[in-house]
Amino acid sequence: MKKKMVGLMLCACTALAAAGCGGKKFDNPDRGEALIMATNAAFEPYEYYDEGGQVTGIDVEIAQALADKLGLTLEVEDMEFESIISAVNSGKAHIGVAGMTVTEDRLANVDFTDSYTTSRQVIIVQEGSAITGADDLQGKTIGVQTGTTGDLFASDVEDATMDRYSKGMDAVLALQDGKVDAVVIDSEPAKQFVAKANGLIILEEEFAVEEYAIAVAKGNEELLDDLDKALDAIIADGTVKGIIDKYINAE
Repeated sequence: MKKKMVGLMLCACTALAAAGCGGKKFDNPDRGEALIMATNAAFEPYEYYDEGGQVTGIDVEIAQALADKLGLTLEVEDMEFESIISAVNSGKAHIGVAGMTVTEDRLANVDFTDSYTTSRQVIIVQEGSAITGADDLQGKTIGVQTGTTGDLFASDVEDATMDRYSKGMDAVLALQDGKVDAVVIDSEPAKQFVAKANGLIILEEEFAVEEYAIAVAKGNEELLDDLDKALDAIIADGTVKGIIDKYINAE
């Protein structure tokens, strides 16, 4: 089937092209044939700033591979995590890629591609903490990154107090300072944060297991279909595994 990516994704200056974007007028019609990715670049190794000041990571490389497959250039927009879905729905970005899990709440606002990887939510505590597993979080103060699945899952802990931060590292620093009793966050960023902090450990018990996928504006079925086909191709040819293995050492 002939691709319709130009009509679907590109913001041309004509009414016809605007209609081809599913009736949504993008705010940046002069940016050419670009796939614009909304992310939160504070989630190493999925997305973060390298030493040269460029946003890189697993999600960025996967998005680049998708853009290449679709014959588009990739542009990355860094923003607060909780702003990503609204950016996608408003047309300021075509896709949201930020270690984002498919949840019922999010499905009410955006559509998702097939999953491209599985991740785990874990618990970070201070060395010597009496907290040894999820059951011990009851009645405790838990630090999370606002709007993440760590935030969502931890909010269900009985009698727990939630302390929300715009960045995961801020929650970890609060744990170091004794302002919270534990942090719930994705396992891979957790490893990065703990490696840079003193006196913190990751508990062996998993808090939750989740699937990461790419967010697309609600109802943009043709774009979703094209992305899923491209994603299936780069999974099948080993591109996705190669990217993930580049950043995450097998345990």
